[in-house]
Order: sequence, then C-alpha cells, then structure tokens
Amino acid sequence: MTQPPPENGTGAAPRKLDIDMVYVQDVLLHLLRTPSPTGRTDQVVQYIGERLLELGLELSVTRRGLLNATLQGGRPGPDRAVVVHADTIGAMVTRLKDNGRLEITPLGTHSARFAEGAHVTVFTDCHELSYTGTVLPLKSSGHQYGEEVDTQGIGWPLVEVRIDEPVSDAADLVALGMHVGDFVAFDANPILASGGFVKSRHLDDKAGIAAAMGAFQALVESGIRLPVSAHLLVTIAEEVGHGATHGLDTNVAEMIAVDNAVVAAGQQSREDRVNIAMLDSTGPFDYHFSRRLLSLCGDHDIPFTRDTFRHYRSDAASAVEAGLEMRTALIGFGVDSSHGHERTHFRGIQAVAELLAVYLQSDLTFPEWDTSERGTLEDFPSGSVQPAPLEDLRRPTD
Repeated sequence: MTQPPPENGTGAAPRKLDIDMVYVQDVLLHLLRTPSPTGRTDQVVQYIGERLLELGLELSVTRRGLLNATLQGGRPGPDRAVVVHADTIGAMVTRLKDNGRLEITPLGTHSARFAEGAHVTVFTDCHELSYTGTVLPLKSSGHQYGEEVDTQGIGWPLVEVRIDEPVSDAADLVALGMHVGDFVAFDANPILASGGFVKSRHLDDKAGIAAAMGAFQALVESGIRLPVSAHLLVTIAEEVGHGATHGLDTNVAEMIAVDNAVVAAGQQSREDRVNIAMLDSTGPFDYHFSRRLLSLCGDHDIPFTRDTFRHYRSDAASAVEAGLEMRTALIGFGVDSSHGHERTHFRGIQAVAELLAVYLQSDLTFPEWDTSERGTLEDFPSGSVQPAPLEDLRRPTD
C-alpha cells in the first residue's frame, strides 16, 4: 500500500478535524428542498455559491452554470479538486394528454417503479408559475380496475402526471401555461429519522455536496494552510453522463468525486461510513490515489470500507474522457435504494467530510512527479508498486 508522506508540504502533519454537523444538516435540508433536475439547476447553484462565498472561497461560474470554488494553498500548482454534482434525476413533459394529464420522460436513469406515487412540481416557462401534481400509473384505482392495478406493466409510457388543477383536456393545460419541454421535479420530502438516518429523494448527490461543504468549512475555521490549492467543483449534468467535462483547467493533478455508494445485496458499502470505490462501470480508479485514501482513513480512525460499482459512473469518468490528465478516485456515503426511496446516515456523511478534510491537508500523492503532466521514465515512480518478477515467471528452458 502506498503510504502518505508524514507532512503535508507546509511543515505540519494532517489532522482529523471536527465537522460541524449542524451546518452540514442545515445545508443538506436546504439543498433537498431546492428542486434541481438536470437542465434546471441555476437556483441550487446560486444557493451553493452564496454559502461558499460566506466561507471566503474564491468563486467562478461557467456559461452553463457549473461552479468552481477555490481555497488557496501554500504553493503554486498543480492543484487538486473535489467534485460533486448539483443536478438530480427528474423528468420532462413530452405530451399534453387529451385527458388533462401529462406524459413524461425521465431525466437521468431511474425506474418508473419508484416514480409511481411521487409528488412532483411542474415548472413552466414562466419562472413564477409552477404546479404541483402526482405521478400515477395509468390504472391507479382498484375500485375501477380491480386486479389490473397489480398486473399492469412498469415503465414510463405507463405512468402520467395528475395536475392539482381543475383540468379535463389538453386545452386546459395549455391555458395554464404548460408546454412540452416543461421540467418536472420529484419532491424530495426529506425526513430526519431516528437513529441518525435521513430519508429523502435526491440524497444523490446533495448529501455529497453537504459533506464537501462541511469539509471546506472545517478547513476554513481551523485556519490550516493547505499545501496546494483545492477546488470544489459543482457540476450540473452528472446524471446524464457529462458532468465534469469542463470547469477545471489542466493544472489539476488529482480529483476526488464524491457520490453515492451503493448499499445493496452483493455490495460492501455501508451507510455509516465512507466508502472508497476501487472501480466503477468505466474501470478501476488510480491505484496509488485510492490506496492513499485508504491509508488516510486508517491513520486517522475514519470508518471506511472498499467496494466496486458495476452499474454506474461518476464525474471522475467524464473528466478523464474529456482529456484531463489527472489521478481520480471516488468516495461515497452509503445510500440504500439509490435513485429510488433513498436513505443514508449522518455518520456516513460525517466520515466523508472527515476524509476530505484530512486529504486536503496532505500533499499530492507524488509531490514531485505530479507537478507536471509529463516526465522522464527515469523519474516515473513505478517502484512504489512491487514489480512482477518476470524472470521467475519465465518457463524454464530444456
């Protein structure tokens, strides 16, 4: 295992910081109550930006609304980044139906099974005009359809949105100002349950944002000087696969994506700790970087586990595919029933924040090698991994 250097490059060893979980909870609940389906994220980015400015971070926003906040370090680049995404799954109106209801198509990958019964908000082109509604299967009344309510299929063509207005046909919907292309946000309905759990839609990735902001707040309050500058990149299109394709310059050596970790049968992730991914659907994460994070957890008594995720990708993948030459890793708070009826634990959110705060105090994985995108073979730190003894593996000659 690659061991972290004893100091962070500024003369002090990284230390575990206290995370203000009251602050984290306040941020999380505000985020959850601010609708932000992919494609309609300006309001939530505005809120995140204002909170980061309160911490004194430098801030820039791209044309499309991706946010980059910077906490300056002690020496010039390369920098490092933590990436989270503000967009959530949602839906869009594809047809105004003759029965006065709405046909919708999903934004992001999620099942209509979990959409059935959801309370939603439909946003019209007039930013001051929105409507509440409910997603219902086409046959939703047992008194009318009997056993057919249980035998009908599952899928987006088999659900519709019932608007909470006196409408009976498509013309009535048009009169309300509704159109094809209107955004539909699934209401989060957060609940703080007993035992430290939080239940809500869209914990992916709003719990990740809250954890990251908690880490940055702890670093600012501590007055610790970071060895290199740290960016908090807030993307707006992760759910459709192209979140971290822009917003960072090429002078970033390492990036941690913070996202949900899958809690399900066959997975190792848990809700009460930080989960470090070794692989997602795009392949393995950086060997040295991932094991560096494992070491930091062990050295600072941060509860963790390792896992692999076969059916989803993160912002790290889109950054690498966009051509950014950087080491990437993925850590997550455990989410049960991800993209469904989600639940996580504040202890897991806290562990994510603790790891981020320790990591950002430490130096780069290879402080000398990682200062530039290219170097010589002689300087390449390949010896940090035991090379395979090829001479012992060769078949003996007769």
